Amino acid sequence: MKPLISLSGLTKSFGDVEVLKGIEAEIGEGEFFSLLGPSGCGKTTLLRIIAGFETPSTGALLIDGQDMAGVPANKRPTNMVFQSYAVFPHLSVAQNVGFGLRRSGLAPAEKAKKIEAALEMVGLGGYGGRAAHALSGGQRQRVALARALILEPKVLLLDEPLSALDKKLREQMQSELRRLQRQVGITFILVTHDQEEALIMSDRIAVMFDGQIAQLAPPQELYRRPVNRRVGDFIGVMNFLPADGKLEEGRDIVVDIAGLGRTVIEQDQCPAGFVNGSGAVGVRPESLQVLFEGEQARSEVAEGEVAEVIYYGDMTYYEIALPGAPERLTVSMKNRAGRPVLERGTSARLEWDASSLIYFPQ
Repeated sequence: MKPLISLSGLTKSFGDVEVLKGIEAEIGEGEFFSLLGPSGCGKTTLLRIIAGFETPSTGALLIDGQDMAGVPANKRPTNMVFQSYAVFPHLSVAQNVGFGLRRSGLAPAEKAKKIEAALEMVGLGGYGGRAAHALSGGQRQRVALARALILEPKVLLLDEPLSALDKKLREQMQSELRRLQRQVGITFILVTHDQEEALIMSDRIAVMFDGQIAQLAPPQELYRRPVNRRVGDFIGVMNFLPADGKLEEGRDIVVDIAGLGRTVIEQDQCPAGFVNGSGAVGVRPESLQVLFEGEQARSEVAEGEVAEVIYYGDMTYYEIALPGAPERLTVSMKNRAGRPVLERGTSARLEWDASSLIYFPQ
């Protein structure tokens, strides 16, 4: 993938507070790239630096090979969609979408053609004459997208654009944004604190904590092979159990896990590298399975008790207490016809496989 944006040694301080600490990353041409992290991690500041609304304290930002130092926001090949939409309520939909074309010098007929094409792109063909204030939240968000895309930027910057929408509409817009990005083929950079949103929409994700990128990887790698416990805990749900590990001859690592016992894992199950001694093992809820009556184990089994049951309709989440484990393990099970939902206090056989474990040295 050809790099479109290069970030090299970027730092940003506000007074004595260092918000960004040496950001290094490349973002590809036509990539859907997400900056993911908790509030205050620096992701929005980084987006604003790319947009030209903030100036880095040190470091370099290149877009399409051009150094952006001293280049104002309105001269950069970027456009931004804000969380608040910023749709003008007193203007029509077409006037909102064509707002950036006011000084373009285009003939009215050509301008109208571009506006309608932009509206078609976001699924609002024929809406140009409507009043903007009469639109739903999802429609206003599409108008904001059309207004940004009509200027044909090389990079579209999205600052938590879906956070104000309700759950169902948000999920719909996530699919539409991904479809739109593939259709137009330009680079999208999304800022979000929603892990699920980033996993669904992104080609790659940069997870940020405390002004630094903790891990930059495609969604599947990030979920399956987090480089440290903090990333694993932030992306989805992960169980952690104390463990002691020792590298044996060859590549295998022997680990003694609280509540599960002794097993062998491979070195690629230690994304941060292996260090002899104490640490923790992480395992995702869907990698564990409660065995029901008549079901045979295909791998390791631990005996425990159902401590809590959370029923979601299509899924049931169990909290299983295992002897020797300091914390309950969360297990997610698909509800199928004929499969009962266990009650609290029920004895449970918990199946697990060593290949699903991730080892984090202390």
